[in-house]
Amino acid sequence: MKLVKHLLDAKGRHVESIVREASVFDAIKRMADKSIGSLVILDDDGGLAGIVTERDYARKVIIKGRSSRDTTVADIMTTSVVVAASDHTVNACMEVMSDRRVRHLPVVEDGKVIGLLSIGDLVQAIIADQQEEIEQLEHYISS
Repeated sequence: MKLVKHLLDAKGRHVESIVREASVFDAIKRMADKSIGSLVILDDDGGLAGIVTERDYARKVIIKGRSSRDTTVADIMTTSVVVAASDHTVNACMEVMSDRRVRHLPVVEDGKVIGLLSIGDLVQAIIADQQEEIEQLEHYISS
């Protein structure tokens, strides 16, 4: 089974972030411009302070009738963030994401964010592993 570090090696380790003082409008605009669903918020030491997602925007701004230009990221960000380590398996991450109902999983090593996985990243990895296993079994059967 693939490990998180293998996914990050293939996908890259760049993580989009935003400061907590930014407006929610700026956060949503950046997500739209980058075609992503979340941004991490780093503390002054580069550690993970929180995450803001499209879901946070929908639930904490739109539904509550708040203004995205007048609301800061700090007002809506999630601070108790579920994280993974680079030595976690893809299956373990999928289980955590399913159990905790999150779609984005920051990868943290030595207190620093080194990557970010989405539920789509994990689904693609699982499908690729299953396809490889099917091909191996087909080869074994036909030999």
